[in-house]
Amino acid sequence: MVKTMTYEFDIVLALPEGKRDPEALLDALYKADCDDAVVGTGVPGLLGLGFTRRGPEAETVILATIAQVLDALPKGTRLREVKPDLVSLADVAARLSVSRQALQKRRMPPPSLGGLYRASEVRSALAGQPGRLGRALEAAEGWFAAAEAAQRINARAALDL
Repeated sequence: MVKTMTYEFDIVLALPEGKRDPEALLDALYKADCDDAVVGTGVPGLLGLGFTRRGPEAETVILATIAQVLDALPKGTRLREVKPDLVSLADVAARLSVSRQALQKRRMPPPSLGGLYRASEVRSALAGQPGRLGRALEAAEGWFAAAEAAQRINARAALDL
């Protein structure tokens, strides 16, 4: 029996000029069975989509979702980023429902870029923590489980630019 897991991830896409009507984008996503996405259109030219999806492996689930989304959206739409990859302590604190200060008291991995951390490294650094933080890590497992796949996909996307 294949074990499946629930993964939580975001996809950020760059939209082509002239193809940025939010209603048309939502209709296209709905028709492509992406009606489970939490959609963000607040930044001109970008579309953010948040997903919670099940599958046997994070990378497979994320890549299938990206393909499904790109097929639905206007030609010329490009993948910008998959999250979580680089995250702030505030991002991690919000996901774990703890304060940033609580995380600052813990041994953390070195930042990767401008104070941002690799979510996959944060997870392993905080693993095995007792009490509330340990329970919070369990509750956020789907988000952290998507992090390594997001990092690999982002690296490949950067090389394709």
